Amino acid sequence: MQAVILAGGKGTRLRPYTASLPKPLVPVGDFPIIEIILRQLRHQGFRDVIISTGHLAGLIEAYCGGGARWKLKIRYVREEKPLSTAGALKLIRGLAPDFLAINGDILTTLDYARMFERHKKSGAMATIGVCERKTFVDFGVIDVDRAGLVTRYTEKPAYQYLVSMGVNAFDRKALGHIRTGEALGIPDLIERIRDAGQPVYGFRNSAQWLDIGRPEDYQTAQDIFSDPKARRLYVK
Repeated sequence: MQAVILAGGKGTRLRPYTASLPKPLVPVGDFPIIEIILRQLRHQGFRDVIISTGHLAGLIEAYCGGGARWKLKIRYVREEKPLSTAGALKLIRGLAPDFLAINGDILTTLDYARMFERHKKSGAMATIGVCERKTFVDFGVIDVDRAGLVTRYTEKPAYQYLVSMGVNAFDRKALGHIRTGEALGIPDLIERIRDAGQPVYGFRNSAQWLDIGRPEDYQTAQDIFSDPKARRLYVK
């Protein structure tokens, strides 16, 4: 099984931590984020890993090397100009017929192998890892009709919705929707696939998930990794 880690971003939301480190090398507990992802991939049966780099690429390449310490085969593709998440995929040679693409700034207990197998069996052009999030509103929410009459008053409601986890599986043919040298994000690629009438599935799951690009999630990750029992859910 083959996985691509998208590690080319500048990590602007996580400054000042990313002033001198690329975001995938920001530490969580004893390990940088990217090492946690690599350990998870190895534990779940992935052996072939491609890392897309850009900002401070040399530091990531120096740290991860060829992957021998994790019994992985790692190679790199470097963006000479920012191409966003999907555009970077177009640079890669030797992609498998189906592959996993993981943002290099997430932590999750998602079963990557199970999602990947489900994707292949579905015949989908793309599969998005999705999980449920809940947002609490600290105010009374008012609905008013055109006449100015209050039709609903909800005190401090909670809204539930599904979000993308930054983990996607693709059929290699999906790259035909990306022009060479085009800067394109994965959400835009997904829309192009859907507009072409090709199937996109959501892999709904109850895994823990943190977007380390958000300072509040980064602090949550540090809290989790301070507890050895909780840390073992992520690091194998």
